[in-house]
Amino acid sequence: MTAIKHALQRDIFTPNDERLLSIVNVCKAGKKKKNCFLCATVTTERPVQVKVVKVKKSDKGDFYKRQIAWALRDLAVVDAKDAIKENPEFDLHFEKIYKWVASSTAEKNAFISCIWKLNQRYLRKKIDFVNVSSQLLEELPKVTEESVPSGENQSVTGGDEEAVDEYQELNAREEQDIEIMMEGCEYAISNAEAFAERLSRELQVLDGANIQSIMASEKQVNILMKLLDEALKEVDQIELKLSSYEEMLQSVKEQMDQISESNHLIHLSNTNNVKLLSEIEFLVNHMDLAKGHIKALQEGDLSSSRGIEACTNAADALLQCMNVALRPGHDMLLAVEQQQQRFSDLRENFARRLASHLNNVFVQQFTQALLQLYNRSYFLSVPGHDQSSTLAQHSVELTLPNHHPFHRDLLRYAKLMEWLKSTDYRKYEGLTKNYMDYLSRLYEREIKDFFEVAKIKMTGTTKESKKFATLPRKESAVKQETESLHGSSGKLTGSTSSLNKLSVQSSGNRRSQSSSLLDMGNMSASDLDVADRTKFDKIFEQVLSELEPLCLAEQDFISKFFKLQQHQSMPGTVTEGEDTDGGTLSRQHNAGTPLPVSSEKDMIRQMMIKIFRCIEPELNNLIALGDKIDSFNSLYMLVKMSHHVWTAQNVDPASFLSTTLGNVLVTVKRNFDKCISNQIRQMEEVKISKKSKVGILPFVAEFEEFAGLAESIFKNAERRGDLDKAYTKLIRGVFVNVEKVANESQKTPRDVVMMENFHHIFATLSRLKISCLEAEKKEAKQKYTDHLQSYVIYSLGQPLEKLNHFFEGVEARVAQGIREEEVSYQLAFNKQELRKVIKEYPGKEVKKGLDNLYKKVDKHLCEEENLLQVVWHSMQDEFIRQYKHFEGLIARCYPGSGVTMEFTIQDILDYCSSIAQSH
Repeated sequence: MTAIKHALQRDIFTPNDERLLSIVNVCKAGKKKKNCFLCATVTTERPVQVKVVKVKKSDKGDFYKRQIAWALRDLAVVDAKDAIKENPEFDLHFEKIYKWVASSTAEKNAFISCIWKLNQRYLRKKIDFVNVSSQLLEELPKVTEESVPSGENQSVTGGDEEAVDEYQELNAREEQDIEIMMEGCEYAISNAEAFAERLSRELQVLDGANIQSIMASEKQVNILMKLLDEALKEVDQIELKLSSYEEMLQSVKEQMDQISESNHLIHLSNTNNVKLLSEIEFLVNHMDLAKGHIKALQEGDLSSSRGIEACTNAADALLQCMNVALRPGHDMLLAVEQQQQRFSDLRENFARRLASHLNNVFVQQFTQALLQLYNRSYFLSVPGHDQSSTLAQHSVELTLPNHHPFHRDLLRYAKLMEWLKSTDYRKYEGLTKNYMDYLSRLYEREIKDFFEVAKIKMTGTTKESKKFATLPRKESAVKQETESLHGSSGKLTGSTSSLNKLSVQSSGNRRSQSSSLLDMGNMSASDLDVADRTKFDKIFEQVLSELEPLCLAEQDFISKFFKLQQHQSMPGTVTEGEDTDGGTLSRQHNAGTPLPVSSEKDMIRQMMIKIFRCIEPELNNLIALGDKIDSFNSLYMLVKMSHHVWTAQNVDPASFLSTTLGNVLVTVKRNFDKCISNQIRQMEEVKISKKSKVGILPFVAEFEEFAGLAESIFKNAERRGDLDKAYTKLIRGVFVNVEKVANESQKTPRDVVMMENFHHIFATLSRLKISCLEAEKKEAKQKYTDHLQSYVIYSLGQPLEKLNHFFEGVEARVAQGIREEEVSYQLAFNKQELRKVIKEYPGKEVKKGLDNLYKKVDKHLCEEENLLQVVWHSMQDEFIRQYKHFEGLIARCYPGSGVTMEFTIQDILDYCSSIAQSH
């Protein structure tokens, strides 16, 4: 309630200059409970007005609003309902009677007490308080003690009493003075007006006496004025002395100003000298290159580790001197200009010397690698050695040369290459082109030889080694190649026609061998065993395992040596001006302008494409050869290539290796799809012999072979989804073509072809447990079961033909409405006719018929599927079912006749068992 009082005082009454003295939460009697507040208030301005205000909460419930106000003088009666018992109801009689119910009796009593107090203080007309306890009207209501918020106004019992009450009680002295005054005047009590007039006259007399007293003090005022004049004279004297002192201080000030100016000039001179010394020290410290660095740049040994380190330090120092941030005005100094020109000359000379040396290092490494390559080729071409046997003896030769020593030697110059890249980009770009030119030729020869060895190992045979006779002798070839490279090293971009010529000769010879290998006769999968396929898989995996580290090592070296970014993922797009066949590497840049990060990553990719441009064609040729040897090799290649692509993409999705292997993977996937399509086409082209049994169709056996091989290859493979799609296509083709062949078969019944082949398919799928073919496995089982039942019913037919016709007539009569027990009265179906038919089928004749049926089934079924006993057992069950049916008809239609078959079910079982054993 206290919070509500504060809120109401602040929001409603304070803006209207009113004080809230008491509050009660009420609702109207006899209606729905809609709470409101009755507030007792007084105004802060005189004359004081007392009101009873009704305050209601707004419909939105976030603020209070003033609804109606009554003046307290209009209140006639306050009815508390009961003066003894506690009752929250009370009535207020204004112009009409308002009936209220308070939220509590205490609030009601406090509010009524406040109304009684205000009535006693401010109203002449007294309000009638009915059914109100006398104790409640005598004591001061507690609600007025806290009715007004603290800090805003005083309470009714305290300071508010003094503010709103006009009466003030006299103290003891005032009472005594008034009594003495009234005793001196006899009519003070009887005639108050005369007494007040007398007091007024006495007050005027006192005022006149007061004025006369003031006029009598004029003499003292004159004395005071004289004292003030003397004080002014003293002040004038003091001012004269201060003026003299000020003149003296002015001369001192002038002297001090002269001294201060002199000191300022001295300080300014010192400051300028310090700044000049600082500028000189800055230029000397930042633009002075040590003599040792100058000597290293001019004469440093770039072939030794110590010399390379000295040149690197000197180049860094030179770069720091050239890149120093000069202060304003330094560039106008002649000494600075001369020093910058000297630095520029040192940079040009050292860049030229460094580029020439690195080009010579490239040539030497290329020559050394070329010698190793020719030694290997020369060994393979020794007369009298069969190449296939040589390769078999030296199987370790299916490896690519290791370039790690070359990379290790060149990485010593990595910091110098970074310096060259930032200072002279044209020479850096020239070295990059030369490196790619040399390496592309070297890698092309190494990779082509590597793939030729791999192809020979895959085929196990080759032509005569005449191709090696066309190679030039290694001494003359290496000499010619070296002279060509040395001739071009001085210009960095010299002619490489000799390299091109030799490369064309060598690659032409290799292409001829590759084409000869591809011209071999196409081998079918049946001519190869598991060992051959495992051998191919091993060789293909070895090829990929050799290429992967080679490419990664070269890419890592290019990034480190040429200081290019490679680990930030970026789509491998070709930038403007790219030419993968030897054109410009990137957009033209001015000398000393580095490439942005994205262009540097493109540059790595472009360099790798140029250096290893032969990898993708060679891989495609190898894949074509493997597919030509055995179409099932595409399964091995798809798994291996997918795994290597996945590995390369985890390392760097935009790398050259990942992109190249991804392109080759597309070719492998096409070959795989082609293999599946060829198998489906072969299924459609199958033709069966008209003179022999069909048996298990070839494409059904081939599907079993394919599935068994695929499951062993694709175990835990990344491309399992491709195999599942192929399975779905193949099995659909198998199902369709089995049914097609069964419909075209003339010698073997359709049901036999369907039954045997779908039984074989079901057995294969059950053994391999291929999850994606569960529906097809169930379908194959259903087809096998349906056609088995169909064949049994068709082949067994009606072994007791006359008996079967007889009972068909019996069933027809029953169907016409004749009761079963009355059928025996029909002339054509009496007991005598039944006995005649039964006598025609003694046990001997039945066994003979079953024996002929067994021979017939044996001719239809093939031995490899071994379904004869299954079919025979099904026929036995079907025959027994017919026998039981006949016996049931005899028991129902000829009851008590004693007519029975001349053989029993046990006889049938014995006949079938003896027939199966005899054959």
